[in-house]
Amino acid sequence: MSDTVNKSEDEWKNILTSEQFYVLRQKGTERPFSGKFEKFDEKGHYVCAGCGNDLFSSDTKFDAGCGWPSFFDAIDKSKVKQIPDNSHGMRRIEVQCAKCGGHLGHIFNDGPRPTGMRYCINSVSIDFKADTIKK
Repeated sequence: MSDTVNKSEDEWKNILTSEQFYVLRQKGTERPFSGKFEKFDEKGHYVCAGCGNDLFSSDTKFDAGCGWPSFFDAIDKSKVKQIPDNSHGMRRIEVQCAKCGGHLGHIFNDGPRPTGMRYCINSVSIDFKADTIKK
């Protein structure tokens, strides 16, 4: 991605809340069932809370029952990076914003069709932009 965002840790601390900094920059995780988007169903798209990168559509959001917002696909695969994560004694795939490198969550292969994937994303790492086109 050519328009990557590079900021110092101090710059990130100045623009993010402490919870956003913990998740996006320090790879933390919000408590399950605590995020504002876990039971949210408005039409629109989700962007990175750190840099505004367009990440997920509400059309791909589903209730996985896991306590975090879940999506079966990204808007565009180039918008997210998948990084092997062997922390906490587990083998997982971390999902990062491709533009700013912010930690979003993890991806698992137990999602619905058509992809079979579940992007398990921290609410605090994303913002929501409502669709403005009336149908």
